[in-house]
Amino acid sequence: MATAFRKERLDRGIKARSDDIFALASHRELLYLLSPRVLLIGGLLIFPLLKNIVGLYWQNVLLITISIALLAISWDLLASVGLVSLGQAMFFGIGGYIAGGLNATFKLPPLLTIPLGTVLGALLCAILLYPVLRLRGIYFALITLTLPLLFMRVVEATKILGGTDGLSGLDPLPDITITLYIAIAALLFALFGFRRLINTDYGLVLKGIRDNDRSVIAGGINIYWYKAQAVFLAALPATFAGALMTHQHQFVGMPAFASDYSVLPLTGAIVGGVGGFAGSMLGAFIIVPVSEMLREFGTLRVVIYCIVLVIFVVGVPEGLFNFFQRKYHQFERVVPMESDT
Repeated sequence: MATAFRKERLDRGIKARSDDIFALASHRELLYLLSPRVLLIGGLLIFPLLKNIVGLYWQNVLLITISIALLAISWDLLASVGLVSLGQAMFFGIGGYIAGGLNATFKLPPLLTIPLGTVLGALLCAILLYPVLRLRGIYFALITLTLPLLFMRVVEATKILGGTDGLSGLDPLPDITITLYIAIAALLFALFGFRRLINTDYGLVLKGIRDNDRSVIAGGINIYWYKAQAVFLAALPATFAGALMTHQHQFVGMPAFASDYSVLPLTGAIVGGVGGFAGSMLGAFIIVPVSEMLREFGTLRVVIYCIVLVIFVVGVPEGLFNFFQRKYHQFERVVPMESDT
């Protein structure tokens, strides 16, 4: 009688040791852990120097990709507190309008308008959302979905901040290469900063609010104050992206509240994998270039885009980052199946 075999998946020993006590046995194991990070970050840092090879167009695509990645990381932090946002465009637009308004009205240079737009924009977003932090689930999501549309109609009706024409002729940033490195630095700072934050005791409270907010309330913690803080922190990379892109385009207007800035970050987080922030960033780096490559298909690209999205969601529900990470830390072997007799 032929012996039946089955495949068995096992975690590598280095994974268990690095997850629990971070004990490394050799330089080879250190290289094993660092290689994926070094390759990805190194490639990201080298890309801006390849202007003569990849061309200015793809460098601009990278800048847009980083902006969407910042919005996706922002979305991921909100989701870590149980706040599902469908209106990341609000953060992007408010940051852009504040930076553009300060530059157009007070003639402040980008060196000041970008950080001011980032901090003041995040503070304004936290104040605007504070009254609705008691809402949960789809109700909070619907509020965030409508706010960018509300701001667009307010700008259109009142003609403030340039009205439908927007604010143009803003001070430009020095060079696309310098702009890219500024954006990359902000992206890496947000990624590693949020990953560090969510693993602290403070992050444990945020995840506790997401999992069981009633238990956190019973512990004497004001969850709405923590949620407001989370909104402020999550808004920082998003408002920074809006302020940076405003000076890159030398223009800010109603398109800053466009639905793309809400849909693409959400899609990137779903494709890459929610939680951990690296998955959201990876998803953005997949979705945006693919969307640009499909641009030549015209309106048909929406159909192709939706098909690709469905394939990712159904085929890899855990997200590509978690899938690749699991495969990297596992190995398979064939073992005989145990017989019942």
